[in-house]
Amino acid sequence: MTTAQTYRFEIDGMSCASCAGRAETALKEVPGASNIAVNFAAGTGQLEYANTNFAPITDALKSAGYPAREEQVTLSVSNMTCASCVGRAEDVLDQIPGVLESSVNLANETAQIRILAGVTDAGQLARALTEAGYPAKPSGDETEDVNMRREREINHTRRMTLIAAALTLPVLILEMGSYVIPGMRGFIDTKIGLQNSWMIQFVLTTLVLIWPGRAFFTRGFPALLKRTPDMNSLVAMGTSAAWIFSTISLFFPALLPKGTGAVYFEAAAVIVTLILLGHWFEARAKGRTGSAIQKLISLQPKTARVERDGEVIDIAIDEVVVGDKVVIRPGERFPVDGEITDGQSYVDESMISGEPVPVLKTIGSEVVGGTVNGQGAITFKVMRVGHDTVLARIIAMVEQAQGAKLPIQALADKVVRMFVPVVIAIALLSVAVWLVIGPDPALTFALIAGVSVLIIACPCAMGLATPTSIMVGTGRAAEMGVLFRKGEALQQLSEARIVAFDKTGTLTEGHPSVTLIKLADGFEKDKVLPLVAAVESKSEHPIARAIEAKADGMTLPEVVDFQAIAGFGLSAKAGGETLLVGAERLMVREGISTEEFTSTIAELADKGQTPVFAAVEGKLVMVLAVSDPVKASSRAVIDALHAKGLSVAMITGDTRGTANVIAKELGIDHIEAEVLPEGKAQAIKDLREKYGPVAFVGDGINDAPALAEADIGLAVGTGTDVAIEAADIVLMSGDLAGAVNALHLSQRTMRNIRQNLFWAFAYNAALIPVAAGVLYPLTGMMLSPMLAAGAMALSSVFVLSNALRLKRVRPVMDKGAA
Repeated sequence: MTTAQTYRFEIDGMSCASCAGRAETALKEVPGASNIAVNFAAGTGQLEYANTNFAPITDALKSAGYPAREEQVTLSVSNMTCASCVGRAEDVLDQIPGVLESSVNLANETAQIRILAGVTDAGQLARALTEAGYPAKPSGDETEDVNMRREREINHTRRMTLIAAALTLPVLILEMGSYVIPGMRGFIDTKIGLQNSWMIQFVLTTLVLIWPGRAFFTRGFPALLKRTPDMNSLVAMGTSAAWIFSTISLFFPALLPKGTGAVYFEAAAVIVTLILLGHWFEARAKGRTGSAIQKLISLQPKTARVERDGEVIDIAIDEVVVGDKVVIRPGERFPVDGEITDGQSYVDESMISGEPVPVLKTIGSEVVGGTVNGQGAITFKVMRVGHDTVLARIIAMVEQAQGAKLPIQALADKVVRMFVPVVIAIALLSVAVWLVIGPDPALTFALIAGVSVLIIACPCAMGLATPTSIMVGTGRAAEMGVLFRKGEALQQLSEARIVAFDKTGTLTEGHPSVTLIKLADGFEKDKVLPLVAAVESKSEHPIARAIEAKADGMTLPEVVDFQAIAGFGLSAKAGGETLLVGAERLMVREGISTEEFTSTIAELADKGQTPVFAAVEGKLVMVLAVSDPVKASSRAVIDALHAKGLSVAMITGDTRGTANVIAKELGIDHIEAEVLPEGKAQAIKDLREKYGPVAFVGDGINDAPALAEADIGLAVGTGTDVAIEAADIVLMSGDLAGAVNALHLSQRTMRNIRQNLFWAFAYNAALIPVAAGVLYPLTGMMLSPMLAAGAMALSSVFVLSNALRLKRVRPVMDKGAA
């Protein structure tokens, strides 16, 4: 058993939200699987799993009728000398999550691997074998490209729609043409004959059902027999009822009650055609909902130019390994992550930060795969490849967010699970009621009502309502430099009532400088400052860098017994002296008086500057004033949050006096000052009790507990990996404008989801009774099954089109706005 990890894979055969619900139920029966979410809109499943054997997952989905998409990968493998090598290579492959079956052939030096699509890929398999001592690379055609497969699906649906339309048009003209074409009825009666007309309709409609409409029956009826009916079942039942009734009318009219011998071939044909048309539009729209991911994927070049054995050669991206030297020409994209070893250039990193201004990169600078080189020529050393690159991690974050389920979706899920069986029950009840109390010909009215109810019901709209909006919303956010690591963060952020900020590095620049040094009587700066700077050189805090910089050019003594005291400061021995350096509370804790600097402390507080105290051998010797300028955009960000009706708080370890000055400058409503790192989580709890749901924005290691405790945590992307891992949202550019844009996008996405859910529920609640014929006593009219099919097809398209409007959401704040 391994540590549980999150996996995302593709699922086939889902045609509506009911299918997603049943697939999810099947996965819940798999031992070791947790946090399961099936996304009908994306055709994917996501879960946490602590095993490398995925057979139980594929078996469960296959038994439910929704097989996981599998792919076949072929690798060329070298360095195998005997059958033992084959066994070891297969053992390596079988331990990789997502590998379902592997077969390594010694004779032709290949490996055939059956994998679960989305969980692993050819590059990961090849790297695993290479690391095990069997260099491998993809051989021939690799697994299908997602874009190509989606395009093939769209083209297939389009072709089937056109075929269905070509076969249906003559049927529609023969049956309905007389209503719009004068003399058409007479022409049919005299030139073709009513019976021949019906025969032509029978042949063409049958072709529609068994050719372009075949999938409805091959999927719908088996699902019905398994007692797990879905949308295909509804269409199959409705069109079959119309076709069977019409066929009996045509060939065996004596079996039907007098006066009911009519045909409804046009209804069956038009229903299939319109629903296929809806599926075509739906497939095109669904392709656009995932366009942000596809854009990210397309950023990585397929090849890289590397130095090998003194030559520069082009190789496939999957063959690049850590340590390779890669040559980049002007205007090219970086294929993987690395560190520049030669040259300098401006690099466009907008794909990561949303910031269009190029960044200067020189020797030693890190570069990220997918970013674009400017006019300079660069050579860099590869540091990360495959799934470890920043681009791959961004894609994984977005995909994981897009596969999540929001709390708002819970009701829809409950309804969807029972929706199709309830619709079938309503259809049967409608037929029974019309047969018992309906006017003559009762059977005709019953048929129309039953078919219309089956066809007009649209579980797809309910299933697409939330996931499509999540997909488009999180994708648009990624384009704006905001990464939602968790999909549910979309809803949680929209519900926040207060936004709390860490101060240093978040509201301020994070590049403090020493503005004043004041010494106690009897001490000299040239003797004390090197001692203090030496101790600070061992710390990673930004203030330590400022103090160390102040001693630039001085000789620093050796430091021993160094200890960082979280929230207080530092203790160590330097030059044979015992030093304490840190906040005033460190001096108080150690019983060291600061009265000598009382007036200085007050002056610094009035200026919003932070005092740092230094004591040598238990005596206070120096106080330094450290100033960290407020970011130019901080005030504008806080004003924008106020405009959206949110309160703003600041959590800092600074003295209350210093914190008050900064809060007044920025217009902050609530201050939590002199907070130790371990107290930040409690500060979040206090804010929650007073204001409600809390969003916290931070960037440092000390912020991780607060980010985790907050209802929604936003990490500044320039911060530490620890902070980013603890956060729900990452602001990639490091600009606080991203927090406002994230909130705006969250609110717009939730509004879009509510619109979709309202439409989906209102559509079904209103039109299913109409299809059953409740308006007939008032209007004397029944809803045509053809109109029902059109309404059903348009319902899903409406939901998808509404979700796609989120692609047009613009940032409410530009980066760096002040």
